[in-house]
Amino acid sequence: MTLEIQTISSEALTLDILPGVGASVLNLRAASGQPVMRPVDVADVQTSSQCASFTLLPFSNRIRDARFTFGGAEHQLKVTTKDGLTQHGDVRNRPWSVTRIADTRLRCDFDSRDVGDVNWPWAFTARVEYALHGPHLDTSVTLTNVDTAAMPAGMGLHPYFVRHAGGTDPLVSFDAALAYDTDDRSLPTGPARPVLPDEDYRTPAAVGSRTIDRTYTAWDGVAHLDWGTRGLTLTADGVFSHLVVYTAPDGSLALEPTTHATDAFNLAAQGVGGTDMRVLAPGQSLAGAVRLTLEGRW
Repeated sequence: MTLEIQTISSEALTLDILPGVGASVLNLRAASGQPVMRPVDVADVQTSSQCASFTLLPFSNRIRDARFTFGGAEHQLKVTTKDGLTQHGDVRNRPWSVTRIADTRLRCDFDSRDVGDVNWPWAFTARVEYALHGPHLDTSVTLTNVDTAAMPAGMGLHPYFVRHAGGTDPLVSFDAALAYDTDDRSLPTGPARPVLPDEDYRTPAAVGSRTIDRTYTAWDGVAHLDWGTRGLTLTADGVFSHLVVYTAPDGSLALEPTTHATDAFNLAAQGVGGTDMRVLAPGQSLAGAVRLTLEGRW
């Protein structure tokens, strides 16, 4: 498989994306060549799962048994995981159109009406813009309901960050007071509850040998990685009320800003509060931006 790569650069950063694979991030590197997100060889990419980051639309993370009730009707989606779920939306492996706005900016567009087998009952469009300036990567995401009926909605980003480059495990910090208990498929079993001491990253701590796959909320929208001589800050708009933290098998760390809880559609139907499930009327959009900022000596 030969994949087109689109590249933009600033004085501090270079970003490669793959228009044919969800306009996903292939690599993000500092000017020195140091990878910011996990380094990826394009020859290894079969799906967005092998990329450095991908977009979650028109919902984020998992839906229990690939079905949910909305508007008085049950909606069955195609199962996309081995354990009977549908996961991470339905745009991350689709071709997107890409427009180069400038040497430092790309606009990426997707229209579900152009896809015959889209795994979603409602028609929608999506736009992602990547912009580099100084030490910043800004990623803005817009989801629009172009159907004739209201639809449940959500979105997120799924970046994987390098942890051990240079042999140092970074200190991780983010201010989130609540987290969800989950079952053996990483699905929430009820409403969010106060974080436990070993889940609390309001005081910076290294991940170490811990295995993490947890969704947090009551999050202030900021997460930080600190290697001592350099750091990275992720800053998300308020629409991204949840943060998923995941230690990937390859040693990278995913910090995923999302607009709702995992399985929010089913939790909301059960009367669970605080999931931040959105409903978009026809023509209505959900939008937000996430900034990555390099600090120190990259």
